Amino acid sequence: MTTAAAQKTSKPLWSNFGFQVLIAMVIGLGAGLLARNLGVEEGQAGFALAETLRQVGSLFVQLLRTLVPPLVFTAIVASIANLRELQNAAQLVWRTLLWFAITALVAVTIGIALGLLLQPGLHASVAASQAKAPSTVGSWLDFLTGLVPSNILGLQASTKLKDAGATTSLSFNVLQIVVISLVVGIAALKVGEAGRSFLAFNASALAIVRKILWWVIRLTPIGTIGLFGNAVAQYGWTTLGQLGAFTVAVYVGLGLVLFVVYPALLLAHGLNPLKFLAGVWPAVQLGFVSRSSIGTLPVTETVTENRLGVPRAYAAFAVPLGATTKMDGCAAIYPAVAAIFVAQFYGLHLDLADYALIVFVSVIGSAATAGLTGAIVMLTLTLSTLGLPLEGVGLLLAIDPIIDMGRTAVNVAGQALVPTLVAKEQGILDQAVFDGVHHDEDAALHGLAPAE
Repeated sequence: MTTAAAQKTSKPLWSNFGFQVLIAMVIGLGAGLLARNLGVEEGQAGFALAETLRQVGSLFVQLLRTLVPPLVFTAIVASIANLRELQNAAQLVWRTLLWFAITALVAVTIGIALGLLLQPGLHASVAASQAKAPSTVGSWLDFLTGLVPSNILGLQASTKLKDAGATTSLSFNVLQIVVISLVVGIAALKVGEAGRSFLAFNASALAIVRKILWWVIRLTPIGTIGLFGNAVAQYGWTTLGQLGAFTVAVYVGLGLVLFVVYPALLLAHGLNPLKFLAGVWPAVQLGFVSRSSIGTLPVTETVTENRLGVPRAYAAFAVPLGATTKMDGCAAIYPAVAAIFVAQFYGLHLDLADYALIVFVSVIGSAATAGLTGAIVMLTLTLSTLGLPLEGVGLLLAIDPIIDMGRTAVNVAGQALVPTLVAKEQGILDQAVFDGVHHDEDAALHGLAPAE
């Protein structure tokens, strides 16, 4: 080993990105507990600290979300151009969708089994008075509205009426941006010579977006302190007592999917599960603290390419698609356990056909709610399909943020897993990258040169 290589491989532990995020979670936990003990209501001693944590976390996620539209658009357009070099592009697409369905099927089956085994609805001390119908309800028609772009930018506007007046906020529908990007990329290829300059400009724009993304990712430890600290300060752990059995059922299910099912699939494909978990862990950590698959999307795509060895041309398509439709935590484990909880809580009987409906909604329903956010939307779709009272959603809202951490972490892991499996099947996975044969972990994470 050369002296230069030895220096690269003997970096101090504190310079490791994953270690920095772990320390940030510890600091956030301490700050959150301190704020909660001092009191987080306005006028109390811990209010300023809690508000600071909230603002820091919110601004970090806001920065990540800002980069999602240009990253998804430029990356997918570039991937369409590069897919010409891949002889099996169509096969990649249908294999991706197939593995989305297979993993969702396994996850929802685990959720149903745990719901029946642990019977969380019979061990809940939550008051029925807390039940209330949610303001947002999932619908099978949401797939069409989520798939067909309403404007060229994929923008959506929502208005809330309050005593002080109306407040309008804008957001991006990532699924619509995926559709727009695919159409633009294909059109650029079809026009031939006229599209070359556009594709060259898009490649330059992608490089610029990735450099900005690298700068934002370096802020992850700071953002983690705010995100995790705010979650602890605002919600604490006291509410878990009333719904302890439900929380245990969900987290056991999430753990089985992440640490048993996914490793088993990797082993079946001749891949080392520990290498996968080490590679995807930065994205899983960020997903856990941010509770946002879309906010984590830039990091998920980066680790999928540069730590798991999935070709950029394929990852740029598969990961954004997965971020909107591939949710083993939110769309499989959680709605299965929650639906059984609601039925048990209200003393309603579910038969075999009902369980088959839960499986159907979990495997297909994530596409129906694509472009919408939150596991609550998926849960309401499941409850309405089964004919269960939607008021049951209100029983679970108190602990939803705590459960959402685990749900999002599993979602993110699954969004990286499927492209990895498909790439391995199709013989395009860079095995050396997957096995961690690189000297600069930081560069491998970000896919960019270190800052000058």
